[in-house]
Order: sequence, then structure tokens, then C-alpha cells
Amino acid sequence: MNKLHIEGSKSTPTVILDAEKNNLFLQGQSYPENAFKFYEPIFQWVDEYLEKLTAEVLVQIDFNLPYINTSSSKCIMMLLEKLDKAYASGKKLTLNWYYNEDNESELECAEEFKEDLTFPFNITSRENK
Repeated sequence: MNKLHIEGSKSTPTVILDAEKNNLFLQGQSYPENAFKFYEPIFQWVDEYLEKLTAEVLVQIDFNLPYINTSSSKCIMMLLEKLDKAYASGKKLTLNWYYNEDNESELECAEEFKEDLTFPFNITSRENK
């Protein structure tokens, strides 16, 4: 399966989805003009990846998203729900969500996402990374 690499911009995060390393990485601001259009290839890649994933493989997910607009947060939640469903079906996943200690809204955002999920979701200060 090919790696998906989307170079970040001022309004979109860098995305590296690597099936060989079993790592999903998003980092940067997320406020694209059309969030669903931006996240669509990510959804497609993740769906295909999770379908092929075996139960013994551990997937490491790292999010470092300092700002997410409303439409992006809907897309992130859709992505997290896909991951949660995979976890519920026996896949091994762990997510590390990094936030800036000086930005309380970043922490609150991560905590809100974590509320509805069952898979391991660690919220970690970037300073402790």
C-alpha cells in the first residue's frame, strides 16, 4: 500500500500516512476552504489501510493540531470514529494528541474528541514530547 504524504500549508496540516511503519501523522493548522475535500483522500486511505490491517499490528497515531476550524473538527471526528470502530473490531491503535500547555483551547479540543472514543487516546503536552 502506498504512503500518503500531503505537504502542509498555512491552512492545512502535513499528513503522513505510512502503512509500512503503521504510523498515521497529522501536524499543523487545519482550516482549509473545503475541509471535506481536503480530508477525503485521508478517509479513503484509512479505510483501505484498516481493512487490510491484521489484529497483531499496533498502529501509532500522532496528532499535533494547534488550530482546527469547525468543518475540520467534523472531519477529524469522522476520522477518529473510523479508528474507534476498527479498535472495537479488534485492531490495536493508540493515539497521541499533542497540545501546547500555553493554549487551553488546544487541550479542551483534545479532551472533547477523547470523550466519545474507546481506543487508547493520550493527551500530551508538546513540552513533554
